[in-house]
Amino acid sequence: TDLLARSIRYSVERMRLEEERGVLEQQLRQAQRMEVVGQLAGGIAHDFNNLLTAILGYSQMGATLVDPEGRSATHFKEINKVAQRASDLTRQLLAFSRSQITDLKVVNLNELILNTHTMLRRLIVIQGDTEPASVEQQRFLGQTAPSLYDMRNLFQVNVEEGRHLWAMVYLLQKYFGRDGREEAEDLLKRTSGDADKPRILGAFNEATPDWLSFFMFTTFTDRDGKMQLESLATSGFDPLARTTRFMLTEEGHHMFVGRTGVERVIQKTCDVMNEHGITDPADKEAVRKHGAIDLATIQRKINFHYSVTLDLFGAEISTNAANSFNAGLKGRFREPKIDDDHQLENDTYPVSKVVDGKIQIVDTPALSSINARLCDDYMDDCEKVMKRWNRVLQTHDLDYSMSLPHRAFRRAVGEFSDVYVTVAGEIVSETEWNERKDEWLACDADLGYILSLMQSETSPGKYASWIAAPRAGINGQAGDFEYVKLAA
Repeated sequence: TDLLARSIRYSVERMRLEEERGVLEQQLRQAQRMEVVGQLAGGIAHDFNNLLTAILGYSQMGATLVDPEGRSATHFKEINKVAQRASDLTRQLLAFSRSQITDLKVVNLNELILNTHTMLRRLIVIQGDTEPASVEQQRFLGQTAPSLYDMRNLFQVNVEEGRHLWAMVYLLQKYFGRDGREEAEDLLKRTSGDADKPRILGAFNEATPDWLSFFMFTTFTDRDGKMQLESLATSGFDPLARTTRFMLTEEGHHMFVGRTGVERVIQKTCDVMNEHGITDPADKEAVRKHGAIDLATIQRKINFHYSVTLDLFGAEISTNAANSFNAGLKGRFREPKIDDDHQLENDTYPVSKVVDGKIQIVDTPALSSINARLCDDYMDDCEKVMKRWNRVLQTHDLDYSMSLPHRAFRRAVGEFSDVYVTVAGEIVSETEWNERKDEWLACDADLGYILSLMQSETSPGKYASWIAAPRAGINGQAGDFEYVKLAA
């Protein structure tokens, strides 16, 4: 019996020791893997630190070359602060890789809050700056409205954009003290297209001289507004999140005005072509003879407004966007519906880049690719619009279809700002691009023709020669309803 008991105890002890050994071996393998990761992180951190040294040096030199009290000096300081935060992250990576001795220090909570405060204020300023810009761009369109129906829609869009402006100004005034009041005042001083004090983003300084441009703007550029507002609607700053939700509702009407406006222009062109037996979509003179806008010119306007709007998303790879996401100030498009951990620490995202002279898809850290993902969501949304427009062409049996240009076409911001790319996505020389640009963009003669059509039509139920009537009136009103009463 004693021998049996000792045998059992021996067997149990041996099993326990083997189990412990297995655990220790697993921990050793994990430690070895972490050592490799640490060495890799250390190497990356060293290289990144070299880049940051140049960024910090140039930003400090740049700050000495501008007015220390001016806006440019403030921008240089922000660059310096962001680069300094990146430098701090580099030190943490070096500590993780054991390439640098860990230096524990007391965290200044006030400074952390101030950095978040500055990022949040900047987000609100940029969003707020876009709202009055579109009103300024469109302020003369009422004089050439193609119908009272369209005039009424223009007025509603402008009133709502003005309301969005004051919503952003209210947030700046209420929650950001003196800095917020100064930013709000500067926001009101800027004007779209002004040589001295233009709006912050390029698309909001473009002219909107005609109604086709207005419809394209509200289709494409207001759709960017939808994406930005959706991402801000999940902000941890509740006053901003609540404000953007009501703005989203009104933005939906603006996009409806744009989408159906272009659809009605295409409808009228198709009606003219069918009525007069015009079968060649490239025969623009035959179409223009009857006071309609040819399909090729509409496509060129799509190319312009879509490419300008893509630049509003900023650089595809962005530290600022990552910082805003990490701080909980801004999410992704419809963030609650995305099936991931919503932290993105170890995730990647496919981003289009120029590699060895070719456009390729590169897996990039998802956190720094927030802008690229938002841009992709925007492109998917625009493709749905193109399908609706093409259905109009299909119902008229025309061998033509509208399409979006390649994402790299005519870009001034981001990965493709230094290359010349065709609408099909082919990288070409600057000389070739300039020689062929009239194939893809409306020339002065095209724009002049569109402007020549801009004649006001103020009779109830009547529409200009280049646009079809809507399928239904606003709130079910009759076709000849007097939407706007004009003074005699």
